[in-house]
Amino acid sequence: MNSSIVVTAEPEERHGVTFREAFWVWLRVAALSFGGPAGQIAVMHRILVEEKRWIGETRFLHALNYCMLLPGPEAQQLAVYIGWLLHRIPGGLVAGTLFILPGYISLMVLSWLYAAYGEIGPVQALFFGLKAAVLAIVVEAVFKVGKRALKNRVMIGLAGLSFIMIFFFHAAFPLIILAAAVIGFVGHATGFKAFSGSFGHGEAKGENDEPAAIDRAFSEKIPDHVRPSWTRAIKITVICLVLWLGPVVALVYTLGWDNVFSNIGLFFSKMAVITFGGAYAVLAYMAQQAVEYYHWLQPGEMLVGLGMAETTPGPLISVVQFVGFMAAFRHPGALDPMVAAALGGTLAKWTTFVPCFLWIFLGGPYMEALRGNKALTASLSAITAAVVGVILNLAVWFAIHTVFREVEPVRAFLFAFDAPKFSSVDPWALLLSVGAAVAIFRFKVGMIPTLLACCAAGMMLFYSGMLS
Repeated sequence: MNSSIVVTAEPEERHGVTFREAFWVWLRVAALSFGGPAGQIAVMHRILVEEKRWIGETRFLHALNYCMLLPGPEAQQLAVYIGWLLHRIPGGLVAGTLFILPGYISLMVLSWLYAAYGEIGPVQALFFGLKAAVLAIVVEAVFKVGKRALKNRVMIGLAGLSFIMIFFFHAAFPLIILAAAVIGFVGHATGFKAFSGSFGHGEAKGENDEPAAIDRAFSEKIPDHVRPSWTRAIKITVICLVLWLGPVVALVYTLGWDNVFSNIGLFFSKMAVITFGGAYAVLAYMAQQAVEYYHWLQPGEMLVGLGMAETTPGPLISVVQFVGFMAAFRHPGALDPMVAAALGGTLAKWTTFVPCFLWIFLGGPYMEALRGNKALTASLSAITAAVVGVILNLAVWFAIHTVFREVEPVRAFLFAFDAPKFSSVDPWALLLSVGAAVAIFRFKVGMIPTLLACCAAGMMLFYSGMLS
């Protein structure tokens, strides 16, 4: 069945990317998707835009802008979007599933170790080195994306303002994006050149001035799966809703409202539609509900789960898997605690990530159809600038929590941000991060060698007793 899909997929014949090749590349992207959204976007940009030349800069940022507007993990949704562009729904399913699979396996193992022994030191040491390397990759991504997207002083100003508002004032992410869209729309309507000429929608080209595979293919003929269709939209909506909410309804019907699995399904289904702006936007609420209301976690355990999610591949919102795991582990009912825990973690992951496929498969064709709209282009140009500021915010946040062991909240007037305690600097994390940055920026060392070297360094520090 899959082979027939691949053979009849006309876009694949035009853009020249086989389904088999895409599978292995998506697996590679998934294995390297560390560092939160900024790191994951950096990895995809480097592999898909620069190395493989599958998608051009313009279309990549257009897709990223759309994903930034959606609830849920934007990086995983971006993978689904690009996979869907390449090979229709099967491509999106493969890209999105592989994106979270390494993290799912890693978190399952770490959660099991934590529940059984409370000891995950060697594994965390491995990821300690990875975090340092990813920090350098994130910084590189900010420079590269910013250089291409910020074409004039107005866009630079919007990026700077976006960073200031979200980092120093904890401004709501959707409001920042909405404000940027309005600014871009008004700027275009008034004929302001900074918006009308800053971001075109022609074939995206790279340094070699050659159009990317998708852009080249789509310039010849727009494939059917990219064209809006109400019939297809209804089918996608029904199928995705059944896959998403069907298990939850079945659990509630068979086990009742008070069962732990019913509560996990209902709670994380609700979380899936309110997680705008990433995991940290809803982390406090999730922790409060898991600890105080449901009694799934003990105080402080959310930080343990967050540490696992930060140091394993995949989106940070994958912390839901640890919460679901511990919830079912402590309330297993008639099941073996570890079996219940595995099911609880899987259920939490399922109800969190299945909606992501719905948003992309349903809305993707309409976003592609609007690429030629000049007013929308102006709004998305402004959103792109704001997104650069958001990525910079994520990079700074990641840097602070990688290099420093402690932060202290600053709450004065309208300010609300976490400042690093400079006395808590982690010298080994700082040294590894600087070394990785020098390797990447100065000596142009590849991403894989840098990651492997930092992993090896992390393990050496742990077993030598220098890494606490």
